[in-house]
Amino acid sequence: MTDSQRFPNGFLWGASTSAYQIEGSPLADGAGPSIWQRFAHSPGRTTNGDTGDIACDHYARYKDDVALMKRLGLQAYRFSISWSRVFPQGTGKINPAGLGFYERLVDELLRNDIKPNATLFHWDLPAALDDRGGWLNRDVADWFGDYATAVFAKLGDRVPMWATLNEPWVVTDGGYLHGALAPGHKNHFEAPIASHNLLRAHGMGVQAFRAESRVGQVGLVVNLEPKDPATDSAADRAAAQRGDAYMNRQYLDPVFKGSYPEEMVDIFGEAWPEFPADDFKLIGQKVDFIGVNYYTRGVVRDDPTSSPVRIAYVRQPEHAYTETGWEMHPESLTRTLLWVTERYGRIPLYVTENGAAFYDAPHTIDGRCDDPLRVWYYREHIKAARAAIAGGADLRGYFAWSLLDNYEWSLGFSKRFGIVHVNYQTLERTPKASAHYYTSVIQSNGAVLDG
Repeated sequence: MTDSQRFPNGFLWGASTSAYQIEGSPLADGAGPSIWQRFAHSPGRTTNGDTGDIACDHYARYKDDVALMKRLGLQAYRFSISWSRVFPQGTGKINPAGLGFYERLVDELLRNDIKPNATLFHWDLPAALDDRGGWLNRDVADWFGDYATAVFAKLGDRVPMWATLNEPWVVTDGGYLHGALAPGHKNHFEAPIASHNLLRAHGMGVQAFRAESRVGQVGLVVNLEPKDPATDSAADRAAAQRGDAYMNRQYLDPVFKGSYPEEMVDIFGEAWPEFPADDFKLIGQKVDFIGVNYYTRGVVRDDPTSSPVRIAYVRQPEHAYTETGWEMHPESLTRTLLWVTERYGRIPLYVTENGAAFYDAPHTIDGRCDDPLRVWYYREHIKAARAAIAGGADLRGYFAWSLLDNYEWSLGFSKRFGIVHVNYQTLERTPKASAHYYTSVIQSNGAVLDG
């Protein structure tokens, strides 16, 4: 066994979840509704009308879940905080009971030697703020700053890793452009405004973190996906560039380069606004790390009928796909991490989400859940992460998505991403073969990958 087979000393191994997807009890103890609570209860919005009312019942079962994390050998746990638990109206009066849940969770993690990694916003905007314009209202950045300040004041002494936002691209593409996710809008003019205000809120969150000279780290989590042209034609190459600008560079260029990609004007045309120059000073606050959520790559062709980005995705018949229709392409994780390093400098990186949905039976058999495709997926993607380190990326940790089978947003409970099986009738947790494999990766610091 050689050192090259292992990951660097101190490499952080964890798993991720988000509040609305696992907690349940969304209105408990004085919490206010979020846009996802409202969206899920709107007829026709989710598969089978599924909601997060119960989800995995983590709100009541968090101690058992932390004990499970300990048994699996997790060194870190990435979770999100529900803004509307902390501020039921989004602003104004704090709800101590809601914030108290996260205090208890953090303390339980620390008692079990698991590093807390908290995300302030994972898509669940308070419904009361959506009623005031939500991400379309410039005041939302100030609202987020106040929320961040309150959470940092209560948990900042115990949580060493913070992310301001999770996947702003998904919030705007799904929530404001295509209507598939909360709040369910379909408007070309709204999407750029929502994206910009999300980034302004990120800047306010970083400022709030720095205001008290905290010893931890703060960063931004983005989903990245290489865009490869389906053919070598000029039209398809241009389509790939548009897709890359829209998904990848739209959220990182303003943070690191102080401007949006030039392709954004071409993509949105008259719907692309002129943004105040001072906004980019706020957006460009120094971050300590970037979290990369990687699931697949996109092979695209030019499609003038698909507005506004004008691309269509092309399925690769010789490749395997997950239950969500995503191509399994682990080598593109290496490409993604090296691309971030080359374009934005050698900033510390974490793979904050990586995983796949495959079919798992609703019930386990004899206490077992074998998921060989997911084991393969993790093995090859963790190898790809190691290759990125060898190529020069400053990758410092890896978080599997997800710890638990959970509520998969508008897909409800129809897709399972967990390394731990959840029986949705009994809520029993059963580690899958992929969980046991991941434990062996952690215990060997990656050496088992080549075994």
